[in-house]
Amino acid sequence: MNVSRTLGFALLALGPLSAQDWPEFRGPTGDGMSASKGVPTVWSAENNVKWKVELARPANGSPVVSNGRVFLTLAQDEDGKRRSLCCFDRLNGKLLWTRTVTHDEKMPTHGTNPYGGSTPAADGKRVVVWHASAGLHCYDFEGKQLWSRDFGEFRHRWGYGTSPVLHQGTVILHTGPGKRVYVVALELATGKTIWKTEEPIDGDGQNNAEKRYMGSWCTPIVIDVEGQTQVLCTMSTRVVGYDIDDGKILWSCRGLAGKRGDLAYSSPVVIGDICLVVAGYEGPELGIRLGGDGDVTKTHRLWRNDNRPDNIGSGVAVAGKLYLPDARGFVVCLDPVTGERLWSERPAKGKMWGSIVFVDGNLFVTNQRGTTVVFEPDPKKLVVVARNDLGESTNSTPAFAGSELFLRTHKHLFCIHNAPPPGKTGR
Repeated sequence: MNVSRTLGFALLALGPLSAQDWPEFRGPTGDGMSASKGVPTVWSAENNVKWKVELARPANGSPVVSNGRVFLTLAQDEDGKRRSLCCFDRLNGKLLWTRTVTHDEKMPTHGTNPYGGSTPAADGKRVVVWHASAGLHCYDFEGKQLWSRDFGEFRHRWGYGTSPVLHQGTVILHTGPGKRVYVVALELATGKTIWKTEEPIDGDGQNNAEKRYMGSWCTPIVIDVEGQTQVLCTMSTRVVGYDIDDGKILWSCRGLAGKRGDLAYSSPVVIGDICLVVAGYEGPELGIRLGGDGDVTKTHRLWRNDNRPDNIGSGVAVAGKLYLPDARGFVVCLDPVTGERLWSERPAKGKMWGSIVFVDGNLFVTNQRGTTVVFEPDPKKLVVVARNDLGESTNSTPAFAGSELFLRTHKHLFCIHNAPPPGKTGR
């Protein structure tokens, strides 16, 4: 079966430019993979820091890098009524502009998920940001608003955190969690709706029919299956594949409901013709063979591992294996064909919400203490290359662009590089 990342093919066709930007959550191909070279593997709060910028408030959204700009979200006040997109100069960290929208009512969230949990998406000319109940907004790189959409209220006790995805002039957005959940596709140029497909909710958006927690914070991915472009999104009880042209549900696979609730946080990962998904809050892991139609639970679900450790960050596929973070602070190496856990190790002290990134031959993951562990993609054991501590808490995922790394903590936005030798100047 021919399964490929269509977004990745489009960007790889750009050649060297593909290594210069990190335009959306999980990078240029949406799967945590980067073509960057010469990135730093060792740094600290004092060493190999090109610049850092103080941030007014903590947030979990990750930075993106596009055409000389760095974008991230944050709230201007503690009650989250004023939500902003900030644009920085990539070269020196200078704040170029801030655009703020207002939502009149204070919406609920969890203390571990401050307002600003979404990651923007950019294409070198336009940037799109999701502020949940405060709407979806598109700006040019000078900060001029191009369009804005109000999709209504999205209320959940744990707040919001899905991120928009761009694909060939289309914006793909998973709007949940809330009472109404749907995946929507819009024209990037105009904001006009192309299609909208609702997800049935068995409960009130916060609790299922059994009064257990429910919700999905998954950011979708775009893949090609035998010449057909599909959008994959992990919902609270099932995985769904949509036709990117009209939003038709091509297939779905049940089995994500867990004993403690129906929850999903991380994005699907595709390895060959297998889609791997992980539920949250100690829910199950699934391996699904791609290529089916309708409800493929009985025909294409390869395996299900029940009662796994809590998962929030997304994994990455390297050389046919899945490297997955769990919220306790462990990294797992998993065989996608059988679901067997080949090893599970804690690479550093601290819990982990960030996603894993593969760049320049190594894997990078940052824990809540602000320690980024660099390790080798070894299916037999954990091989740590370096542990880099910034001493500031974070729930974000690092972005890689060119030979630089951009990391958001709850206090600062950092640009990290390999500092030039004394007497020489760097880029």
